[in-house]
Amino acid sequence: MITSDYRYAGVFKCRDREIAIGEKTLVMGILNCTPDSFSDGGRFTDVEKCIAQAELMIKEGCDVIDIGGEATNPKVAPITAEEEITRILPVIRALKNRFDIPLSVDTYKAKTARAALDCGCDIVNDITGLFGDPEMAKICASYGAGIILMFNSRIFGAGENNPDQDIVSRAEEELSRSIKTALDAGIPAGSIMTDPGIGFGTTRQQDGDLTEELLRFGFDGGYPVLYAASRKRYVSYLSGKEEITEEEADRITAGLSVTAAAFGAAMVRVHNVAASKNALRAFDSVFYG
Repeated sequence: MITSDYRYAGVFKCRDREIAIGEKTLVMGILNCTPDSFSDGGRFTDVEKCIAQAELMIKEGCDVIDIGGEATNPKVAPITAEEEITRILPVIRALKNRFDIPLSVDTYKAKTARAALDCGCDIVNDITGLFGDPEMAKICASYGAGIILMFNSRIFGAGENNPDQDIVSRAEEELSRSIKTALDAGIPAGSIMTDPGIGFGTTRQQDGDLTEELLRFGFDGGYPVLYAASRKRYVSYLSGKEEITEEEADRITAGLSVTAAAFGAAMVRVHNVAASKNALRAFDSVFYG
């Protein structure tokens, strides 16, 4: 189903779950099980702390929990799939045993994705858009998992390396290739979501351009769009300050969540669920009725 402004409306299929799209702005809560994340590294490396954080996000109204075991900061050295699996599997198992909520694994490694799906994850959030591991698409298809395909400017030498480039057209082009790879591997269109990759090797002007054109990444309403800017450089830039507190970052992120929803995002990915849920309440009541 496609709305009058060409948003996706229907369900996002991920294994045996169907997540309704088009009834409200969905909120994905971030759970970083890493010691070196740019935002909250080391805060939730203990399993019980992760469970407590997940429980808080669920109480605050998140719709999906996204679990990551590797920091995406380019200044941090990559880790092996084995290390990533060691960090996230105990958390995934614990969450599956205690809560009934869709779980996403934030990884670009097929081996990690398989292990997470074996433990019951529903979605794979691939920041390489299937360009990172040639086995990823096949694994997601075999499990019937939902897939989030992100445009990653770092991979293609776009963004900061080419600040005058039309970043929106480039993102469309690369996301089209990611979608084709997914479809060719047998992933149904209804299990695909896109992400324009805010802050991944982009300039702040490009982040703004991508934000304003979110509907284009749904490809005429064919796919729901995820927006993920929480606590990134774009948030600091919008503050007008060189340094901001976490509380300030979350307030600006909440404002961006509403902005993204207005421009076409079906779901926002955030650290502070309550802040964005509160900000979205008025928007959703007017826009979705």
